[in-house]
Amino acid sequence: MGVSDPRWTLAPWVRPLGWATLVANIMLVVTGGAVRLTGSGLGCPTWPRCTEESFRPHGELTLHAAIEFGNRMLTFVLVAIAVATFVSAWQTGRRELRRLSIILALGIPAQAVIGGISVLTELNPWIVSFHLLCSMAIIGLAVLFLRRIDHPAPTRASGGLVWLAWLTFASAWVVLYLGTVVTGSGPHAGDIDSERNNLDPLQVSQLHADSVFLFVGLGIGLLCALAAVGASREARRAVVVLLAVSIGQGAIGFVQYFTDLPEILVGFHMLGAALISACVTWVLVTVVHRGTSGSPAA
Repeated sequence: MGVSDPRWTLAPWVRPLGWATLVANIMLVVTGGAVRLTGSGLGCPTWPRCTEESFRPHGELTLHAAIEFGNRMLTFVLVAIAVATFVSAWQTGRRELRRLSIILALGIPAQAVIGGISVLTELNPWIVSFHLLCSMAIIGLAVLFLRRIDHPAPTRASGGLVWLAWLTFASAWVVLYLGTVVTGSGPHAGDIDSERNNLDPLQVSQLHADSVFLFVGLGIGLLCALAAVGASREARRAVVVLLAVSIGQGAIGFVQYFTDLPEILVGFHMLGAALISACVTWVLVTVVHRGTSGSPAA
């Protein structure tokens, strides 16, 4: 069933709202990074209130409280976008878009609760890591949502290319996870008194770097394999973009490591992690799911 089939009614705002969902969740990662890098993680020392007396800061407003409270307020922007996306997806009459929009919407309160637990546990590094990884998962779902707008009835491909795409995807998530472990062992705890995960930063950084080499190697292998079988231009372009982002991300990672983790570079590294999640999901869906045109790995 093609995208031009009259039974598929595409609401006019579903695509812009899909992009808004993706961008807003990437910005959540960036603003969450700003909270951590400025030491504002406990600017609002409790949850769901900002203080014991109120949902917003009172008295003399400190910079840390303003940053943490501002990050919490972004949740309401995400809720508004999620509701609008759900309404627009519902109007399309397409079951998968409806289902994905519901999952995306439910991810917002789930993230808020996890963020609250991280505050109540005084920024336990393992909870904070889980909080970030959930954002990465939501970003991937937003990419899948956008893909399904133009490819409502893909067929699942099979074979070695699919396995290689899944291995690349899995290795990307290993990289993302180990990146949170490295952060949990480093100096940017979100608050000067928050505990670290007590792992050796040098050893976990080396492990993280090794996983990056594996990930980039798999990406290069996937690109070569796609070129060898004459796969679609979209699939090859997706891998090229992924590799470009990965190399840039790796360069930032090495520079920040040897310059004692300056906050600005760590912030860009977190943005890069969000982009990795988006790009590797794009690669996976273009390779694993064939488009309605029937072109290879479209």
